[in-house]
Amino acid sequence: MEILGLTGSIGMGKSTAAGMFRHLGVPVYDADANAHSLTRPDGSAFADIAALFPDVIMDGKIDRQLLGARVFADQTALKALEGILHPLIRAARNDFIRNCQRAGFALVVLDIPLLFETDGQKQCDYVAVVSAPAFIQRQRVLKRPGMTSQKFTEILKKQMPDREKRRKADFIIPTGLGRAVTFRAIQSIIRQLTHRT
Repeated sequence: MEILGLTGSIGMGKSTAAGMFRHLGVPVYDADANAHSLTRPDGSAFADIAALFPDVIMDGKIDRQLLGARVFADQTALKALEGILHPLIRAARNDFIRNCQRAGFALVVLDIPLLFETDGQKQCDYVAVVSAPAFIQRQRVLKRPGMTSQKFTEILKKQMPDREKRRKADFIIPTGLGRAVTFRAIQSIIRQLTHRT
């Protein structure tokens, strides 16, 4: 079984690409969705996060915007949060891979936004980076609720630059030329990695 890491900077179209892989029958592990489920009131990280950051609990739930603001400005707090989440995310990812191997899949995708930044590529056979021109990226991101130009700039500072990600990638998936181009690029990757003709 081949493991393809899927990554890309904010606003580059990673979720769209992941959806296309799913549509084409490739199982996709979504690190962000896993992190969200871990932080729900019934999630396995909730109690530890609530104990560490009691001020971000509102109406019995973690206020994700408050938590984000708290850890975004404080590197120590961010490391503490990562210390809670990363081992749980890693365990879920390993379970996903094992289950897909047992099911006999030829290819799986690990959708991990900070793949290179967290050395996640070491668990992958190949890496695909979604990429679009900077002006398209900016337009997409600034349409998001609660996003500001300043916040976008701060997020970019914490991420590996797109050009460096592209340099490290085995495959580049263009997402700024229309969905059809993106879809064809993904079909090509699947064919290459599963040896489909």
